[in-house]
Amino acid sequence: MYQLDLPWLLLAMPLPLLVWLLFPAHRETSASVRLPFFSQVAKAAGINPTQGSVIAHRSWVQLACETLAWCLIVLALTRPQFVEPPVEKIEPQRDLLLALDLSQSMDSRDFPSADGSLEARVDAVRKVVADFVARRGGDRIGLIAFGDAPYPLVPFTMDHKTVQAVIAGTLPGMAGPRTALGDAIGLAIKMFETTTVPEKVLIVLTDGNDTASRMPPAKAAQIAKQKNVVIHTVGIGDPKATGEDKLDTATLQKIAADTGGRYFFGGDQTQLSAIYDTLDTITPQDQKNLSWRPRIDLFHWPLTAAISVLALFYLISGLTGLFGRRASA
Repeated sequence: MYQLDLPWLLLAMPLPLLVWLLFPAHRETSASVRLPFFSQVAKAAGINPTQGSVIAHRSWVQLACETLAWCLIVLALTRPQFVEPPVEKIEPQRDLLLALDLSQSMDSRDFPSADGSLEARVDAVRKVVADFVARRGGDRIGLIAFGDAPYPLVPFTMDHKTVQAVIAGTLPGMAGPRTALGDAIGLAIKMFETTTVPEKVLIVLTDGNDTASRMPPAKAAQIAKQKNVVIHTVGIGDPKATGEDKLDTATLQKIAADTGGRYFFGGDQTQLSAIYDTLDTITPQDQKNLSWRPRIDLFHWPLTAAISVLALFYLISGLTGLFGRRASA
């Protein structure tokens, strides 16, 4: 679509006509020497007398060219533009961070699969979490792995295929044999500080209790609440176990409650899938559509045409006068 950015400048089109009407050319009468018998004197001197003053008048060709050039210049001043079709951009309003426990205990083959067989905990987590990521097309997603210490695996990104590829490549024990849950929450808070979205959600999945953190999980949860980070916790370990293998349900429940999130327990793969279905429901995609129409300025076309018309006219006029004078000479 074509449009004029400053259409009101078209009012300047009749300006030269108004100047010609309101401010006519200046004329002045001056004294002259009157010579009796002028024609006889001129004839005796062999001079052919001419008109005392010559007033140049525009030809219709010059008037047409200058009028056309003026109209083109005014058109260029109005900034003609070509407006392209709308371009839409989807801007996410939520950043979603996944924190996966990759301590050595995630290699335990005691997690019931959908068909009743036992599989490694990490295998079930890979399948369910990767499927959850695939459904979050409108969110930026980041990934943290934690064991002895937390490690950022993927920064916040809309490239969900990369996130899924990294999840598929995770291995138990790659972050150390123990569990640093509090430090993982601390790293998540630090990653959220670089974002400007209104909603920040952390989903923590772990199968044990905190055994390696420098920052207690409860303290980390308090800081997260101050930073408006909502934490959902998912436990898949054995609450009846003892020692480091026991799932600290109470801590996970407190972390979720303090930050406005929810705690879930996944006893088997079916329950774990249902948990992420629920998370998908309680954190619906939130997007903001931005739309704009690119504009291409076209003022140089009428401006170039105006210059070309004037240049061509004066070039032809000059050459015609030059050849005329040479012919008369």
